[in-house]
Amino acid sequence: MKPNLVSADVLFEEFRSSLKLVWVAGLGASARRFDEEAVRAARSGADLVGYLNYIHPFRAQVMGEREIRYLCNGTEDDCKRRVARILTLEPPVLILADDQTAPDALLSLCERAQIPLFATHESSAFVIDVVRAYLSKHFATRTTLHGVFMDILGMGVLITGESGLGKSELGLELISRGNGLVADDAVDLYRINQTTVEGKCPDLLQNLLEVRGIGLLDIRAIFGEAAVRRKMRLKLIVHLVRKETLERDYERMPYQPLTQDVLGVPVLKVVIQVVAGRNIAVLVEAAVRNTILQLRGIDTYQEFVERHRKAMASGVQP
Repeated sequence: MKPNLVSADVLFEEFRSSLKLVWVAGLGASARRFDEEAVRAARSGADLVGYLNYIHPFRAQVMGEREIRYLCNGTEDDCKRRVARILTLEPPVLILADDQTAPDALLSLCERAQIPLFATHESSAFVIDVVRAYLSKHFATRTTLHGVFMDILGMGVLITGESGLGKSELGLELISRGNGLVADDAVDLYRINQTTVEGKCPDLLQNLLEVRGIGLLDIRAIFGEAAVRRKMRLKLIVHLVRKETLERDYERMPYQPLTQDVLGVPVLKVVIQVVAGRNIAVLVEAAVRNTILQLRGIDTYQEFVERHRKAMASGVQP
């Protein structure tokens, strides 16, 4: 998927207030962007910003006190050569941090090569942290899945299943039990790093839950602020199936925990059969509690298998 490119003016406006940025040089290069190939090659958006480093091109180069000291400490020819090497990095922007003053040679380079130069009094480490977080989310691999995404007992849980099985009704019951809604129907998912998928609600559907026979419900207005969440990290998928689907496609007690690939990240998955009379909300909460134990290294099924093996080895009849 083609990345959503970030231009210098977009980056400046995003952090103008929080970092108190000042646009020092390269004002005519507001449309300068991150290199597309560099964005595709980066493991995450965090790779696209860092301290001035001549072996890491195509990223936002941050210069703090040490970097400016390096550029200016030496003969006049040494300083000019070090500054000129920045041009070979093809940076989308340069950010001057630690309340440093830009050397004349750097200002001249930015004006001549049309490289945007921002300045801030904030520390270079803080600048890198906040810009990395922004770029990681902006350039994250993303997709949209159908389901109900919820905060259940503090865990991000995506409820999926065939149409007509009552996913939204289940979500409503879970909300009434004190859990929180993130998104209903369409869930926007982003891989923010190599092992983490984060989900949020599209702006159009914010706080809304659609229940057949009732229509759209504004969960925030009905249940209060505590009943909705802005985003959550996806840790578990609960898949609802009919009896015949469960018997045909799934084992009753799988030997290994089920997982589902979401944006290249394996996410734990449980399958729950939907039949009349079952309290699905209680089963979902039980599945979440069991998943919490698994994430802590406690596997009830494996413990039972080991208990059974020891009983067979000792000759004790179960």
